[in-house]
Amino acid sequence: MRGPVHTVPANAVTFIADRTFVDAHGTRTSQQQIFDTVMAMIDGAQDYILIDMFLFNDFLGTQTQSYRALSAELTAHLIAQQRAHPDMTIIFITDPINTVYGGARSPFLERLTRAGVQVIITDLTRLRDSNPAYSAFWRTFVQWWGNSTQGGHLPHLMDARAGRITLRSYLAALNFKANHRKVIVADYTRADGTRGMHTLITSANPHDGSSAHSNVALKVDELLWRDVVASERAVARFSGADFAEPEMIDDRVREEVRADGDTVRVQLLTEGAIKEALIKNITTLTAGDTLDMMMFYLADRDVMHALTEALARGVQMRVILDPNKDAFGRKKNGVPNRQVAAQLHAHPSGHARVRWCDTHGEQCHSKMVIMRRATGETALLLGSANLTRRNIGDYNMETDVLVRSRRPVACMRDAQQFFDEQWHNDGARRYTRAYEAYKDERIGMRLLYRIMEATGMSSF
Repeated sequence: MRGPVHTVPANAVTFIADRTFVDAHGTRTSQQQIFDTVMAMIDGAQDYILIDMFLFNDFLGTQTQSYRALSAELTAHLIAQQRAHPDMTIIFITDPINTVYGGARSPFLERLTRAGVQVIITDLTRLRDSNPAYSAFWRTFVQWWGNSTQGGHLPHLMDARAGRITLRSYLAALNFKANHRKVIVADYTRADGTRGMHTLITSANPHDGSSAHSNVALKVDELLWRDVVASERAVARFSGADFAEPEMIDDRVREEVRADGDTVRVQLLTEGAIKEALIKNITTLTAGDTLDMMMFYLADRDVMHALTEALARGVQMRVILDPNKDAFGRKKNGVPNRQVAAQLHAHPSGHARVRWCDTHGEQCHSKMVIMRRATGETALLLGSANLTRRNIGDYNMETDVLVRSRRPVACMRDAQQFFDEQWHNDGARRYTRAYEAYKDERIGMRLLYRIMEATGMSSF
């Protein structure tokens, strides 16, 4: 989906971030804002809540504890609001990974259903096959078996503490498909007492094992919500369900922000439209312009080509990447980020600088690109999408928001400040490390990355 461009007052858009860093005493510290905002949106709603979240469970991998029990906390807030307002509509869309593809029960989804929340599990079979060499076999011979929460004999895929699951869960997981979106729409009370709608789009999951990750989000008041509802109804319909739009909502911006002369343009983008918009914006950058990126996975070859072409034109680039070494207590091999980092670092222009998030078990899970022209015009893109073939090639489902402004405004300044403090390790906090800390310039690993990206035989 490529939504219409909405012009809204600049202070109707708010940048929000979760930070994890090592403090001056060597202690890992997390400062959470995103789900505090989500809970406040839920608590302020009276009529309508629509949520689509990828990971919604307490699975910890091989970890023994989490920073925050987000799945139980979100469940409690939704149920409390449903009970306080029995006639309100709450829709919760999610991915079957939370039931291990039908092989395990989800106590959180079951509690929501009992409370009257409409729970919709995305039908991943309707998505294109990103791993076709395997999925062709699975579609022909395996999917007809269904799945069961009884009689499993294999270790749990995502939690060493949990019970056994079936082989069918493993076989379904190898399709590497996901509804990877992270978005909430809720009504709220305007200053004049009328009801409005606001939207939050983020890279963060309500997942206990992910609760210490760094993440970013944007909250947009009014207008954008209709585009989100339209995109989510498409998901519901191809998953065998449907839901109604909220009634009696007057689309307008809040009275208290109308006096602000600054405006920004916001646009909802999903799946392949994210890639098209990103590349279009990159290709317009020239010498004197800058691009700052913070990304959990960077791998897509078309995006990499656009980045290297921009470097050749003289665009100054700073890139912060997750080192791809941690996954819920398990170790990873650094693919794909260490290989694309080597390509950017070695670019003959010398205009690319790369740093790594200094992670300690958690992940640098933000997905954000800031593109700034010498004139001050800025574009900010963030949301659920990693920059990989699977995420922005019309395979997995993703939701991002693109914000553009002609001059610096609060949300842009806040996003830039977030990036700069991570880059410079401001305030006696260590967020990032130099390129040399995790560089991997081996030809064999570069070849492995290219094969995995091209074939879809990978988890990124």
